[in-house]
Amino acid sequence: MAFKSEELAKAYWRENIGLVLKLLAIWFLVSYGFGIILVDWLNQFTFFGFKLGFWFAQQGAIITFVILIFVYVKRMAALDNKYEVHEE
Repeated sequence: MAFKSEELAKAYWRENIGLVLKLLAIWFLVSYGFGIILVDWLNQFTFFGFKLGFWFAQQGAIITFVILIFVYVKRMAALDNKYEVHEE
C-alpha cells in the first residue's frame, strides 16, 4: 500500500481506525448492552414470539455482526478508493 504522502497515510489510518472503533461500539452496544445489561427491560417486548432481550442475546448480536462485516467491507472499499490505495 503506497501513499503519495505521509499526511495522506495518517489521514487514511485515522479514518480507518475511526471506522473500526465506531463499528465495535455498535457491536458492543448490541451484544453486551442489549443482550446482557438491558435484557430484563427488553424482555417486556416480544419479537417473533420471543422476548426481545433473549432474541438480542441469541440472534440479534450475530445478525448485527454479519451486517457490520458488510458495512466494513463497503466503507473500506470507499476509503481505499478515496486515498487511491485500492487493489487493482
